[in-house]
Amino acid sequence: MNAHRTSAYLIIVTVFGLIVLGLVMMTSTSAYAPESKGDPMFLFNRQIKGLGVGGLLCALAAWFDYRLLGKTWKLWYGIAIVLLVLCFIPPIGQEHFGAKRWINIGHRFQPSEFAKLAGVVALAWCLARDEVPSRRFVRGFLAPFACGGGLMVLIAPEVDLGTTALIGTTTLIVMFVAGTRLGYIGAMVVAGVGSLGAAIALVPERAGRFLAFLDPVKYPDDAYQGIQALIALGSGGEDGRGLGLGRQKMFYLPAAHTDFIFPIVGEELGLAFTLGVVIAFMVFVLAGFHIAAHARERFGMLLGCGVTLLIGLQAAVNIGVTTTVLPNKGMPMPFVSFGGTNLVVCLIGVGILLSIYRRGQGETEAKPELVVLPVSVKKGRKIVRM
Repeated sequence: MNAHRTSAYLIIVTVFGLIVLGLVMMTSTSAYAPESKGDPMFLFNRQIKGLGVGGLLCALAAWFDYRLLGKTWKLWYGIAIVLLVLCFIPPIGQEHFGAKRWINIGHRFQPSEFAKLAGVVALAWCLARDEVPSRRFVRGFLAPFACGGGLMVLIAPEVDLGTTALIGTTTLIVMFVAGTRLGYIGAMVVAGVGSLGAAIALVPERAGRFLAFLDPVKYPDDAYQGIQALIALGSGGEDGRGLGLGRQKMFYLPAAHTDFIFPIVGEELGLAFTLGVVIAFMVFVLAGFHIAAHARERFGMLLGCGVTLLIGLQAAVNIGVTTTVLPNKGMPMPFVSFGGTNLVVCLIGVGILLSIYRRGQGETEAKPELVVLPVSVKKGRKIVRM
């Protein structure tokens, strides 16, 4: 089995393992989730529905030629813009805990999840038109950055700084891979950090979380989730308390079934499972990059990198936040946390990666073709080269 096929198998195995872990943790945390109203199978049943939709769309994405996304990128990008605008138009747009991230059009979901995938498609197409303009200001920097910037302008006011930063970081890394000048990227990194700092300072809740990250003892109220997450991880130790026996999910740790599912894994299943989750995402990222590197054309390579980064960076932020390595920012763990929209979008991303694999550079190197040169005048025979 060659490395190219191995990468696809690793993607499938790691995603399957993470989904199974997520379903197990849904049965453990469901009874204490506010929306379940004590039903121990509520989260599991809802997650199964999301898994069914996501699995079907994943299979379709893997079967279809991913290059169709490049040809229809304007459609997906336009839909994303419309859905993001609807977040601010009641009663379609719905507010939850001060954030306007959801819409209800027969089904409640987060448009920003779909938007980040549509943004990567648009970015890959913009940078894949040809290679030389990637070094130029307009076609290599301004136009590609506008693909992500247009979405960030709408997502930031929701208020969703985490997804905004995720899209911005993914955009800059893909631009770096495409060959955009480092000076342009460096300038945007400085501007992005400055804008993020200003946004944190202007929103009291975000400012409190950042100050709590710097000094949790001085700001215990804002640092509450982080402290409880560390208690969960520490009390689990190497072997864990046992599946279903965790205590932090019992109304001590908010969002234990969504953004803070990772500490519950550590508390109930122990160090081996938390390390296993980290290793699984590392394997996923490496396999995704390998598939992208073996794409047949530039669009596939950039699209594969973008999709892999969206999922890998989201997992890194979630793990960093729940271990207090990063400031507190609500972001679910891909494939594991409860949340239908995120699960569906991540599975579509997996399907796109598998489509790139299926149409990538084949299982074996192409056989050399016979090249027949013109008849030699002197020798009167054909020269055949391998």
